[in-house]
Parts: sequence; structure tokens; C-alpha cells
Amino acid sequence: MRKFISALVVLFAVLFVVGCFLTVGGAVSMFRPPETRLRESSILLLSLEDVIQDGEKFLKQLRKYRKEKDVKGILVQINSPGGAVGPSQEIYMELKRTREEFKKPVVVSCLGVMASGAYYAAVAADKIVVTPGCMAGSIGVIMQFANLEKLFDWAKVEQYAIKTGKYKDTGALYRGMTGEERELLQELVDDVLGQFKAAVVEGRKVRPEELDKVADGRVFTGTMAIKLGLADQVGTLDDAKKVIGELTGLGDDPQIFKPRAWDREDWRMFLFDEDESEAITSVKALAEKTLALKWRGQPLLIWPAAIGL
Repeated sequence: MRKFISALVVLFAVLFVVGCFLTVGGAVSMFRPPETRLRESSILLLSLEDVIQDGEKFLKQLRKYRKEKDVKGILVQINSPGGAVGPSQEIYMELKRTREEFKKPVVVSCLGVMASGAYYAAVAADKIVVTPGCMAGSIGVIMQFANLEKLFDWAKVEQYAIKTGKYKDTGALYRGMTGEERELLQELVDDVLGQFKAAVVEGRKVRPEELDKVADGRVFTGTMAIKLGLADQVGTLDDAKKVIGELTGLGDDPQIFKPRAWDREDWRMFLFDEDESEAITSVKALAEKTLALKWRGQPLLIWPAAIGL
């Protein structure tokens, strides 16, 4: 009898767990926005938002859908202050490849911020449409460091480094930077700036000497950017749709295809975070948002004012 009761308890426990998973799955299906299906010639609408830490989600959708025969062009809506150098360059190169290899026009629309690395990515487009008051440009590179030597002295903390070369601890928190180290890092950011400017010259067809006058990290309003040749025309997202419609031959009101924002993998990670506690995740998010920890000492294509630095 006891074995029978135990078996019933186990059975009910299993059914309860299965029921919970089915309930959660049903809720996810209910609230997940349905994916629009490609049923006719359409424009792929993608969003590039927030700080560019990596281009994984954006590039995943771009690479997946640009191969579809019914996708005739790409419309990218940007609202970002930029971010890491590598991911910004990767997005730029893949948008450029979309135009050159896949022969599909690309149009960028900016309603808010399109600075630094985000602008780097945008210059791969055929056309850039901006609102008059958006913040665009910030052609420049930044590396941020902190010298806590005096704080360590006050706290009576001594730090040492065993290193293989004189530059191995460049940018360390526990000491100031030497003149040689500053020159080395300045050479590094200047090289990245040269890459940035070369992309702008190629994409925007501006003269290098004219670009040199404004490639000092400053941002411009949309109307200023147009006058400088950094953007093409004033307009909203609807105006950008008309531009891409004309470039693709789909008319002034083309069919827009926007992939769903969440896929099954995203939901699974959101609901079942087995790797990190909620507290650790919150701390990481705060550190990444302020760029104080994750990107200290890395060259960035970013406009700091847009994220409160």
C-alpha cells in the first residue's frame, strides 16, 4: 500500500511539473508578438538601439533575411550613441556587403541619436534620413582610464604586477600612465579614427580635407549633418520608407516586414536564468550601462553624453 501511495505521489508531482511548463509555454506563446511572414515583396525593417556591445541579434536577423528573395531592401532604424569598435565595424561591413554582394538597397532612419559607432554603421547605407533635431556624428574614438593610486595610498593598499613587458600593465588602476604609454594609446586611437574616417569618406563621398574639419568627436543636429554631407535629407521613418520604396521599385508605400523581437531562445534565457542570480545580473547590467567596468581601457566609438557619463 505504501509503495502504491508513493507511486501516486511521484505521478502527481510529475504531472504538476509538466503542467507548470505547459502553462508557462502557453503564456509565452500568448504574449510573444507573432512573426510577420514574407508573403510578398517587402522591405526588411531592423532596429539598432542602445549601446552597441555586440551586433549578434542585429546581424543574425540581417544575415537570415537578406537572402530571402522577397526581401527587396533593408530599412534600419537607429537610436544609439555607439559602442565598441569591433561590433560597430562588423555591422558597417555587413550592411555594405548587403548592398554590394546581395544587391539590396539600404536606408537608415534616425529619430533620436546616431552617434559614433552607430554613425559608423550608418555610412554603409545608400541614404541616411534624419529628423532635424536628432544627434548625429561624433566621429571620434575614446579610451577611458582611472588612476586610483592616491586612493590605494590612503587605504594603505599596495599592488604589484609581474609582467613580461613594460607596456603589459598600461592603464592599470594602481599607478599613473607614463608618457610613452600615452603616446602608444594615442597612436592606437588615431589608427581607429583613421579607419572611421576612411569609411565616412567612402560611404558619404565627402572630401577628406572637409571631413578633417569636423571629425573631432562633436555631434551635429540632423539639419547640420545634412549641410555637411553626413546625411541626405530631413524626414521621419515614413519618409525613409518612401526612400527605400523608390530605391527598390516598390513605390511610396512598400510592404514592411519586421521580424519578431523575441525568439524561443531569448524567452528561455529570460525565464530560466540558471547561470547567474538576479542580484549578480543587476550588478552586471549597472556596470555595463555606465561603461565603468566592462569597457575600461578599451577603445570605443561612443558618444558619452548620450549615456550620462
